[in-house]
Amino acid sequence: MNGKSLLGIICIVIGGILALKFFNILLGPIIGFLLPFILIACGFYALKNGKKIIGSLFLIIGFVLLFGNLGSIITLILAIVLIVGGISFIKGKFGSRY
Repeated sequence: MNGKSLLGIICIVIGGILALKFFNILLGPIIGFLLPFILIACGFYALKNGKKIIGSLFLIIGFVLLFGNLGSIITLILAIVLIVGGISFIKGKFGSRY
């Protein structure tokens, strides 16, 4: 990759980030959610290529960050279950089995 291509990619990324910010789409929560998965994937890739120390380090950091996000994922699943259960109660299909 030559210098012009790299500069072009940098301009595109910065412009894309500014456009997303204009439309009120924040990347912080998205990156915070995806970062553990990216680190885990990089760790597996490093282990596959024989780099045991850096691969293990990436895996450990990725799993620790993933456990931090696990509470919010469980909360989201619980919210969905409660909403579906509430709709079932309203429609009367939940208690009609007994």
